Amino acid sequence: MKKISQALISVSDKRNLKKILSVLKKFKIKIISSGGTFKEIKKNGFKCNEVSNFTKFPEILDGRVKTLHPKIHAGILNERNKKSHKLAMKSYNFENIDLVIVNFYPFEKALNKSTNHNKIIENIDIGGPTMVRAAAKNYKDVTIITKLDQYEKLISELNENKGSTSLSFRQKMSEEAFTETASYDAMISNYFIEKNKTSFPNKKVISTNLVEKLRYGENPHQIASIYSYSLSTNLDQLHGKKLSYNNYNDIYAALNTSKSLPTGVGTVIVKHANPCGVSINKNKVGSFKEALSSDPISAFGGIVSCNFKINIKLAAELSKTYFEVIIGNGYEKDAIRILKKRKNLRIIDSSKIKLENINSIVSNFNSLLIQSPDNKKFESKNFQVVSKKKPSSKIFRELMFALNVCRYVKSNAIVLTSNNRTVGIGSGQPSRLDSCKIAIDKMYNFQKIKENDEVVAASDAFFPFVDGIETLVQAGVSAVIQPSGSIRDKEIIKYANETETVLVFSKTRHFKH
Repeated sequence: MKKISQALISVSDKRNLKKILSVLKKFKIKIISSGGTFKEIKKNGFKCNEVSNFTKFPEILDGRVKTLHPKIHAGILNERNKKSHKLAMKSYNFENIDLVIVNFYPFEKALNKSTNHNKIIENIDIGGPTMVRAAAKNYKDVTIITKLDQYEKLISELNENKGSTSLSFRQKMSEEAFTETASYDAMISNYFIEKNKTSFPNKKVISTNLVEKLRYGENPHQIASIYSYSLSTNLDQLHGKKLSYNNYNDIYAALNTSKSLPTGVGTVIVKHANPCGVSINKNKVGSFKEALSSDPISAFGGIVSCNFKINIKLAAELSKTYFEVIIGNGYEKDAIRILKKRKNLRIIDSSKIKLENINSIVSNFNSLLIQSPDNKKFESKNFQVVSKKKPSSKIFRELMFALNVCRYVKSNAIVLTSNNRTVGIGSGQPSRLDSCKIAIDKMYNFQKIKENDEVVAASDAFFPFVDGIETLVQAGVSAVIQPSGSIRDKEIIKYANETETVLVFSKTRHFKH
């Protein structure tokens, strides 16, 4: 146990401070403070010694230098049981500081409020993190508190131990303190990296916040949690059971696809992180029905993501099929009422989510694979028509729609579409030819293609042999879009011309492993 005789308090967030002050007064703990915190303490009627009075040195440089003083840091860092430290403290007439309560200048809020570089720089805390690191290093003798949610723990600790703290408590607070300083510095580091437009710095520091601990991971024997760069995931859960690891994985797969569709249009159904049905029919109910008809067997128990506000008519239709999660870009009140009749259905509002150019990260074996996202909107200049037969503007748009869906399907991926809806999807096969056959089988099993309906195909990479495109054309595909790059591209073009098939090359490959 370590008795606390003197505390230093310097906080930007002054909420709940009175609770701490009351318990410090109860155990006759002296308080040192400065600036706005000093004023707040005095305003609440508690005694406090101002830092400049304690150090006998004034605050200077517009407050940039106030706690950066030997008397402060010696008071925190000295080892109480070390003879040489005791002698040094005595010779300089320095006092021990046994408790440090600090939270930092709100750098993250400054980033959100302003683009003015000078204002942002002024919100980089120097004295706070320095004191926190000093106290955390010397946890054997000093207690460090860095977050509001630690106040109750400190109060309980002091009450239980009559003004003292235990070693285990101080060590735990030290762990959390170093995490806070690391996270704070990571935000600043990433700000400068973005400002300097450095794509891949020599060191990558990632700061995230725990959103929640999940029941388990992909399987019950695995433990899991979800973290976010901000304080939340921006997914508003309106109803249903807690989200699982697999739910989150599927939700992000669904959102990546649906948010890439035209604004306010489109329905995506996902199963095991793969789209199994997509439609951009402007009629909301029609869009859902078309997406469902693409593969109704796979859709069962999946996730539906609507890139629009869900109304009462669609809610009634959605309720007819078992889904794990419904995602809407907002909801009508009556729509929520209908969907809530399913007790366990997870209802998610994704209206705060935007498709942004945020790097994707995969972690294995203590290494990180980091890459930029594949989510840029397609433009006609990204493609080249290489066949003699040219696509109509309608077919060209259909091909771009098919390839856009295809890039969110796990490789090897083949997507068949007709009239702005998927009619067959083949995903995740080691053989591209197998993916073609799966997509065709799904089309035969679930679709009634009318005589005048043209079916187009998208491939996420080039066909290494003619057999892939041949299989598609023989199944009734009239237009194909694929990346170029095969040594047999000329053979593919020749086959397309012989069969009067439209062939468009994408200038970019779109694998998703």
